[in-house]
Amino acid sequence: MANVPHLLLAAGSSNRMGQPKQLLPWGDKTLIEHQVHTRLQTNQDVAVVLGCQADIVLPLIEKYPVTVLINNQWVKGMGNSISYGIKKLIKYYPHADGVLISLLDQPLITTEHLEKILSTFQSESKQIIASQAASGWIGVPALFDKVYFEELTKLNGEQGAKKIIQKHQPFVKSIACDKLLEDMDTPEKYEELLKIYIAMLYS
Repeated sequence: MANVPHLLLAAGSSNRMGQPKQLLPWGDKTLIEHQVHTRLQTNQDVAVVLGCQADIVLPLIEKYPVTVLINNQWVKGMGNSISYGIKKLIKYYPHADGVLISLLDQPLITTEHLEKILSTFQSESKQIIASQAASGWIGVPALFDKVYFEELTKLNGEQGAKKIIQKHQPFVKSIACDKLLEDMDTPEKYEELLKIYIAMLYS
């Protein structure tokens, strides 16, 4: 299998949630621990971008074999955190064939879905392997061949990697994942997705 580290973005301020999403209970772990564990199970390296309240979140994941990247410019938006993360990833994982970017607040994403993305990827083919929701929406989690690293480092502001996915459509392969892409920004959505997650555990 290709060498494709994960880049988990967990730097935001969780304004609409009213408390740090990273610390929310999720099963028998916090959400940040759950997301780290889900990615470690793919047997690829994991890098986590922290930002807001990093000093509180860091102790939760120090026990895991991950690379923690603290973006002091997180307030500039997701694009800035991706750019920062890719620059560091190039340094720490110089032999990476690509990067699999995902978000903290998509808590229903499974290890199986991430493994499907990884197994679909063919290095040196300029591929982008993206996730497709039931609605047809395409985005992250998405795997980018290393040929896109330079473009990813130029992202800034709130605009994420979808800009690059749209630009390079001929090289994009999408993996269907039904409702797994749902994200959560509010306490109500957290409660809704947590119930779905618990149901998934016992289905």
